[in-house]
Amino acid sequence: MINKINKYRLLLGGVILAVLQGCTTVPHPVTEDPWEGMNRDILSFNDQVDKFVLKPVAKGYQWITPEFADIGISNFFSNLKDIGVSVNDFLQAKPKRGIMDTTRFLVNSTAGIAGFIDVATMIDLPKHQEDFAQTLAVWGVPRGPYFVIPLLGPSSVRGVGGYVGDSALHPLTYTFFFGSSAVSWGLSVGLSTVEIVDARADFLGAEAVASEAAIDRYVFFRSAYMQRRDYLISDGAVQPLDFEGMNGEDLGEDLYEEGLE
Repeated sequence: MINKINKYRLLLGGVILAVLQGCTTVPHPVTEDPWEGMNRDILSFNDQVDKFVLKPVAKGYQWITPEFADIGISNFFSNLKDIGVSVNDFLQAKPKRGIMDTTRFLVNSTAGIAGFIDVATMIDLPKHQEDFAQTLAVWGVPRGPYFVIPLLGPSSVRGVGGYVGDSALHPLTYTFFFGSSAVSWGLSVGLSTVEIVDARADFLGAEAVASEAAIDRYVFFRSAYMQRRDYLISDGAVQPLDFEGMNGEDLGEDLYEEGLE
């Protein structure tokens, strides 16, 4: 297990070092983004990975996958994330919502056939978006500078901590690191790959809107990420950007979430 962790730490460290060697200089970065030069270079790197690897695979996946199967697969991975959503509900002192989201997970895992069918929504148990970065914000942890994570996309210093917490709450993390056989490890890698490709395929349309709407893609994604996070943390009290009627869709964060991550 330790060897696996060290392997991926070295890989991520190598990517970061490669990017840092030639950072773009930005004369007057905005206050919330003091690392803009480095972030722009990381975004460019992520875009290349997306262009030559993720996007072609996502398009192929979308082409060969029937719509009902695509919806079912998305529901399955969304259901797995509801475990973390429920935990974060309770960590944020939202017991009523925590009970609802726990019930949602149990209903979809049983009546919904492991989550492939979103039965919970049908019986008025809506999907919520709670993650550990929101929990840290509720606990008073400041956002810190904006930061584009290599292979993962838009985030912040607080968001990095949130990503670590969310990974710790994801079932596939335990299968990957604590699996006792090559079969369990291979299953975890396979499912994680499908989850990434499925998420990227789901945002092919949103990406087109973002590319057409943005004069500066970097600023577009940064603004979308910041406003989306404020929207989630405030439970909707602060409205995010509305791109062609897609108010509430995570164009800045989720376009990369598990797509370039």
